[in-house]
Order: sequence, then C-alpha cells, then structure tokens
Amino acid sequence: MFRLQIALAKLIGRLSRVSGRGAGTSMPGKLLLRLAPSAVSRLGRRLSRGSVLVSATNGKTTTAGMIARVLEQGGIEVVHNRTGANMPSGVATALLEQTSARARDPRLGLFEVDEAWVEPLVGQLSPGTIVFGNLFRDQLDRYGELEKLADGWAALVARRSGSTRFVLNADDPLVADLGRDAAGAVRPGVVYFGVDDTSQSLPEQDHAFDAKHCRRCGAAYRYSAVYLGHLGVYECPRCGNARPEPAVVAERIELHGMDGSHLKIRSQQEAVDVSLPLPGLYNVYNALAATACCIELGIELGRIAEGLESFAAVFGRAERLQAGPRPLSILLVKNPAGANEVFRTLVATAREREGDGALDLLIALNDGIADGRDISWIWDADFEILTAHSGHVTCTGSRAEELALRLKYAGVPAERIDVVRGLSAAFDHSLGSDGSRPLYALPTYTALLELRELVAERGFAHRYWENA
Repeated sequence: MFRLQIALAKLIGRLSRVSGRGAGTSMPGKLLLRLAPSAVSRLGRRLSRGSVLVSATNGKTTTAGMIARVLEQGGIEVVHNRTGANMPSGVATALLEQTSARARDPRLGLFEVDEAWVEPLVGQLSPGTIVFGNLFRDQLDRYGELEKLADGWAALVARRSGSTRFVLNADDPLVADLGRDAAGAVRPGVVYFGVDDTSQSLPEQDHAFDAKHCRRCGAAYRYSAVYLGHLGVYECPRCGNARPEPAVVAERIELHGMDGSHLKIRSQQEAVDVSLPLPGLYNVYNALAATACCIELGIELGRIAEGLESFAAVFGRAERLQAGPRPLSILLVKNPAGANEVFRTLVATAREREGDGALDLLIALNDGIADGRDISWIWDADFEILTAHSGHVTCTGSRAEELALRLKYAGVPAERIDVVRGLSAAFDHSLGSDGSRPLYALPTYTALLELRELVAERGFAHRYWENA
C-alpha cells in the first residue's frame, strides 16, 4: 500500500510541474502525508547516513545549501529540500522524490526546517546533527515572541542532549543559551561558532535588537561588540552569563558589497582563507554554521573551504541575473535584522562604485500568510541607511502604499518613489528607469516566488525547481 501511495504522490508532483501550476515542492508531500501520516518517519529510516536539520530565522536556506555543496563535493549524496519548502510537506516531498525504494538508501538527509516545525520533524527524523543559526523577531502573528520559540528549542536540546550533536551560534544569546544546562555548563555534543573580528562591530545597536536581556536572570546584556542585530560579544553584568567560546570562528573579514567577502575561518589549531562569493556579514555567519556542521560530519576544513568558494546563491538569496540590458540582483527581505544587513550590503556596493553611487530599487511588500500579516516590521528596519544612496525606487506588492510612506519618512525624496500595482508592471517599470545600471529587487517571501517565476517566464533565468 505504501508503495502505491508513493507512486500516486510522485505522479501528482510531475503533473503539477508539467501543467505549469506549481513547482511540485509541497503538493506531493501534502498528498503523501494525507495518505500516510507516518511517511516522513518511514522514508527517513531508509537514509543509512541519517539526517541533519538546519533551522534559523534568517539564512537557513543558504546554510543548508552550503552544507549540501560541501558534502556533494566530498562524494556524499544528500536528500535535500533545495527549493526551501521547509514545513513537513516540503520535507516529505524531498524524501519522496529523492529517496530510493531500497530498504536502506546510502545517502544523508539534509533538511532546512521552519522554526515552528523543528520539534515535530525532529521526532519523526531523529537527526544526528541539528544546526540552530539564529533567532530574530519575524512574523509575530504566526510565531509569537522570540522567547516562546527559544523555550521550545531549549526543551528539545535538553531532551536530546547526548544523543544529537548541536551546532549553535555563540554570538546569538538566545541560541547560545540553548547549549547550557541549568548550572551554566555546556551540554555534551554542543559546538559553537561565531565571529571574532571587532572591525566588523557596528558603532551602535540598531532598532532590530531583539535579545536585550539575559534569559537566566533578566538583566540587560552588556555588549563589547555588536555584529548583526543582537548578535555579538555580550555578558550579563548580574549573573555572568556570557558568550561561550566558539570552536569555529571567522577572522579578518573583508566585505566587498555584492561582490562577496574574504575571511579566515579557524577551527581549533587549523585555519583557512576563504573567498566567499556571497555578500554581507549575514552570509559569513551562514558559512560559519555550514563549516561547523561539516566538521561535525567529518569533513576536512580545506575541503569545506573549497565547497564554500564554489557555492552559488540559492534563488532569491543574493541571486544575480541579467535582465536584458540590466544586471539584476534579488535579495529576500522579511524582517528588520535581515533587511538591515541587505541595506548595508547595498550601501557598501554603492560606495565601491564611486562615480555612480545611486541604487535603483524594486521593493515588493506583501502581507500573505507566508510573509506574515503584520507588516509593522518595516518601521523597525532602518531604511534610513539607503536614503543617501537611493536612486529610482519602485514600490509594489499588496502593501505598496505603506512601503512608500515608510520610505518618505526615511527621507527618500518623493519624486524618486513610484508606486506601481502588480509585480509584472512594476518590474517592467523598474527595468525601463535606467537602461544599463544594476537593479536591486528586494521582495518579501511571496513576492520573491512571484518575481522568480516572472524572470523565468521572461527567459532571464531557469525556474528555481529546475536547478534542484
């Protein structure tokens, strides 16, 4: 019976893609789980190398993609939800499409997982390694406050301590604290990663600063370095709870706007220089998470560096295309912390272009369920960072007018802002604003999917599932 259910779900996925009505990234899994609710567990048990789960508010798709690249270059086949469908149906689809019918499949399951679905999927897959990258305020209408997610993750780590390896971000106090027991000692099987380069410290804390207080005693943390949102070097002045010493660190970081970055990654007594083809400090963190995970899986640091340097951006995460005469970069924005890092990357790019520093932007703000109905986060994102460098800005999406208002309050001159309803029309409007200058598209999640389909229809890129 289970084989028949698998065959039917696979057929639905193929029909979905052939009909052009979808990527088939979730629909086959939804059907399979309806027919066989234990399908993830049953298919997961066929993976003889077990599973790795990756979760974070920001960067889980890229981190998982980096891990997959390193493993595949090392000759390890992976079953991976590459398109970013990270709820149970997406994981089921990946297992359905990629796992063989043999009793034991000699591959490794690698799954990025939505923050709210970590616990149920851990129960079904029993992964050997779990990566927790960060926790930022995101979709409050769906997730609730950060502490709620952190409490759930902490209970999971405590329950699986000793049986699962955990790769945690030392620079995020919410995530770092997951790896400590009630006495403050690091739990067995926990490894930390973090940044060790104060030249990258921000001059002050920005609005997207979420974890201000110690989870153990409630006192406000003191930071000696702030790298990204609430990520940095911190200590509680009351109870002494402080950033743990990371085993994998990034040093000597040089950020070069959209052209990527250079850094040294150090692990124990070993170090390697890496030229990362992705922009921003946020991708340095993604690379560190991937490195720490791959080390736990037995990959040598030199081979990890090779995989990172050859990694191509996953769709919409700093993806660079050619849209007719205009270079097009697509950078997902979905919450204050992530948006601010995108803004800083764009400003660095503008400064490196010297004679032509203006940024032409297409910003698409939707309020679909997958985006989060609450768009108040745009008032905590520092659009002011862009003001001095903004050229022509096109606002679109279901909440385009609110976005335009936010930009006006940020100081962008009204004559540089156009509101265009409909993403297709907005895209054409943006492409026609300046013949050959780069265009930077900043969509929220559902707008990203629509934009990515649009550029594929125009022949500027493959459909994202065709590269999976």
